[in-house]
Order: sequence, then C-alpha cells, then structure tokens
Amino acid sequence: MAKVVVGLSGGVDSSVAAYLLKEKGHEVIGVFMKNWHDTEVTLSDECPWEEDSKDALLVADKLGIPFHSVDLSKEYYDRIVSYMFDEYKNGRTPNPDILCNREIKFDTFLKHAVLLGGDYLATGHYCRNRKTKDGYELMAGLDDNKDQSYFLCQINQEQLSKALFPIGELNKKEVRAIASEQDLVTAEKRDSQGLCFIGKVKLPDFLKQKLKEKKGNVIKVSKDWDGFNNPLSPSEEYSLTEEDGVKIGEHNGAHFYTIGQRKGLNIGGYTNPLFVIQTNTKTNTIYVGEGEDHLGLYRPGLLIKNEDIHFIKQTDEMECGDQKAYQIRIRYRQKLFQARLVKTNEGLEIFFNQPQKAIAKGQFAAWYEKDVLIGSGVIS
Repeated sequence: MAKVVVGLSGGVDSSVAAYLLKEKGHEVIGVFMKNWHDTEVTLSDECPWEEDSKDALLVADKLGIPFHSVDLSKEYYDRIVSYMFDEYKNGRTPNPDILCNREIKFDTFLKHAVLLGGDYLATGHYCRNRKTKDGYELMAGLDDNKDQSYFLCQINQEQLSKALFPIGELNKKEVRAIASEQDLVTAEKRDSQGLCFIGKVKLPDFLKQKLKEKKGNVIKVSKDWDGFNNPLSPSEEYSLTEEDGVKIGEHNGAHFYTIGQRKGLNIGGYTNPLFVIQTNTKTNTIYVGEGEDHLGLYRPGLLIKNEDIHFIKQTDEMECGDQKAYQIRIRYRQKLFQARLVKTNEGLEIFFNQPQKAIAKGQFAAWYEKDVLIGSGVIS
C-alpha cells in the first residue's frame, strides 16, 4: 500500500477522500494548507480558515491519522494574488481556482507532500485519473453536477502521476452519506464559495487593495450598431469607441468589471438589464448593451496564443495546420459545446459551432473528447 498525503480543507469532500483511502489500507497523512490571512475583504461568515482548520483536525482525529498544517500564504500571494491584480489591472479576468491548482496544490503543496514521504497527493476533487499507454489522462467526475475537471485543466503529466481523486466516481449525495455514516463533523457542512482559499469576497474591495478607483464613462451601445454586421475572427473583438454609443453614467474603474457582468453597474431605467459587453482599461471606459441577446455579448470563437496552449498528453498536441473537433467549455459547469480547433502560427484558433456569450480575456478554455479533458489555455 502507498503513503498518501491528503489535502484536508475542512470540507466534506476531502474528509471522505481521506476516509476512503484509509479504508483501502493506505498510510494516510492529513495536511491543512493555510494560504490566506487577511479577513478584511472576506464576507463575515464565509469560509473562515480558522474554522476550516479546526474541522480538518477533528476529521483527522476521528479517522486516526496524523495531521498538521502548512503555511503557504507567501507562495499563494506571490503566485496567485499578485497575478490576479496584474490581470485585472490590464482589463483581463483571471481564474484563481485554476491557477491555485496548478501553482499551489499540485506544485508547492505536492512538493511538501513528497518531502513528507508521500507517494501520492490526494484531494477531494470530483474528477478521475487513469494511466494509458500514452500517459495519464484527466477525466470528468461521474457526477455531472459536481465535475471539477475544468479547475484542473492546467495539470501536467508529472502532477497527474502523483495525484489521487478518491471521490471522482461518487456523487455529492453519496459523499455526504459516507460522511454521515462515519460521523464526520463535516458531513452537513456547506460547500465553500468564492476565491480559492480566500473565500467569498467583495471583489471590488479585494481589488482596491492594489487598484485605485478612477472615474470613467459608461457607454451604452445599441443593438443595431453598424460594426455588428462585420464578422469577427476568433482573434478579434469589436473595435468600440465612445462615439459608437451614448454616455449613460459613470463607474469607478474599468478594471473592476468583466465581460457579461450585470450587477454593480447601478444604472436603472431600462426595460431589460444592462450587461458589460467590453471594457477598455487604457481609456477607462465600460461599454454596455441592453438585454441578454445583445450582439456585443457574443463571439464566434476565441484565440489562445502559443505560449498559453497546454495539452495534458504530448500525443494530443497539434502542429501548425492541424484541425480537430472537440467539445469545449469556457467556464465552470458550463454545458460542453461543439467547436473546431485550428493550429496556426499565432496560436490555437477555436471556432464555435454556435456563437457563445460573455467570453472574457484571461479566463480559461478547456476542450474535451467525451469525458477526457484534452487541453486548455488562457483566452486572449
């Protein structure tokens, strides 16, 4: 049997993962990652790390496994938080959960697990991992409602070779039932929300730690703006200027907003809700459109630049001129949709079978073949 380090987060999923591994006869060590100290920007009762640490300790005690904490807050700030600030400053929308898995859980924390003598690192993710003749594959969890493979879309072969996902073939109801049967303190604990290891935050307040407020114009663009008649390529977006619409209000900084955002505009008086269709941090301008069917919200594809392309297996990598049909998603829990991937000198152009809404630069696109996640990349 193997020696397995489990990332005990203080939630029900990692608790049951640890239980299942111990039941199989593995030598299990529980470790809690402390990655965030500042509670000023978190909502008062959401995901306090002190409570999570206590619950993780109680679970380890109940299971009779060794337990300790590791403070990775410096690494988390340097590799995740700083990156977030830079991305928002440049008008992009990062995904800290994906970055956290790539940079912290399956890098810094994995190295810590190896130092403890661990053969594997286990987490409570709803996904699966299997070895093939060509290498390791990351597969979707069997619970469609909880599948978290998207959050692991940047994982590599070395990381996958050391990763175990004990609850990947279970659904949430089954996980909670096991926790209840074993009288684990986390059995009825609700799932954490918000940013990875920070919790649920007021994002503008969080960003204001580094990004200053700056008044700018909110420009409303009509659905019949002439530019919408010009078809876009995956690498393009509409070239909006303030002359293409009318000023309907002001905002406190374009870097506080993202494509598709509805809340936080604080502008009323319209029959249909307003959505952010574009931001420009250089001119500090936000462009909005009225209604979910506004053409400015939709794009026919996207581009991933060469340096941001990631394939999980080398055998799936594409050469210039290659084309391949895959299913794709551009956000967590989004239903997979059909797309065609074309490798060019510039990068990977992804053509959607149907236009998709609210594509934000800085987010990740991930492509699948059935239930196997093939690759991913940062949207340009």
